[in-house]
Amino acid sequence: LHEHPAADLNNVRFSAYRTAMKLRRLQKALCLDLLSLSAACDALDQHNLKQNDQPMDILQIINCLTTIYDRLEQEHNNLVNVPLCVDMCLNWLGRTGRIRVLSFKTGIISLCKAHLEDKYRYLFKQVASSTGFCDQRRLGLLLHDSIQIPRQLGEVASFGGSNIEPSVRSCFQFANNKPEIEAALFLDWMRLEPQSMVWLPVLHRVAATAKHQAKCNICKECPIIGFRYRSLKHFNYDICQSCFFSGRVAKGHKMHYPMVEYCTPTTSGEDVRDFAKVLKNKFRTKRYFAKHPRMGYLPVQTVLEGDNMET
Repeated sequence: LHEHPAADLNNVRFSAYRTAMKLRRLQKALCLDLLSLSAACDALDQHNLKQNDQPMDILQIINCLTTIYDRLEQEHNNLVNVPLCVDMCLNWLGRTGRIRVLSFKTGIISLCKAHLEDKYRYLFKQVASSTGFCDQRRLGLLLHDSIQIPRQLGEVASFGGSNIEPSVRSCFQFANNKPEIEAALFLDWMRLEPQSMVWLPVLHRVAATAKHQAKCNICKECPIIGFRYRSLKHFNYDICQSCFFSGRVAKGHKMHYPMVEYCTPTTSGEDVRDFAKVLKNKFRTKRYFAKHPRMGYLPVQTVLEGDNMET
């Protein structure tokens, strides 16, 4: 991983994007962006990794990783160097000699190539009981292991730190304080992008970036490559991801003005919807936007429990 330094991403202003970009770089360095969910599951099943609370020793970890990368090498022999990938993945997982099965699965599945909600379903299933329900303690185990991923990159503070209790509380409050939740409720909560987990959906948006037929109003890049940010305050005002992440603004535009993010080219329906929102916002005052900032995630911490995402 020394060939893929993440220090150059530290100037990205918003922590969820900064973390997601570091993870994308890590994902590609480890070749996990080539690993399908079904292939990952096959390898885990082949090594009989079903007891999620059991520890894995270093030999079990190496054997499972070797199975994963041997299969990837067969499909992508020009991209995958098995000994190197196993060694780097071992470094990422931590050379402590032991890791819980759930922690191992959470790391591999979070960075594999799969639809976001398929990942959510798989991870929920790992902590659910045989009846398909999950209590607060089990959800806490999953969120604890998940938060170790940004923590390892030095990015845990903005996601609520290592304290997962507020996130567990948020999920069960969303479920009207039921003693247990089912997968559908967990998915509904995750779709709100809770603060402790927002880095994962952002990683998926980073991976899906496209080319947009629009010009950045600040640096004049055209077409915009990557994320495109469209103002919902001004007509025909677009910002590229480089300018947005570094906090640059053009004259007359403020950071607290509403923006909409696109990781894929816009449809005609989205263009019409945004036009209507701009019209509505034209009649709103500066004071309104200062008093009604929009969050792109579900906050789950109190002020004392977690930092602001813009750090």
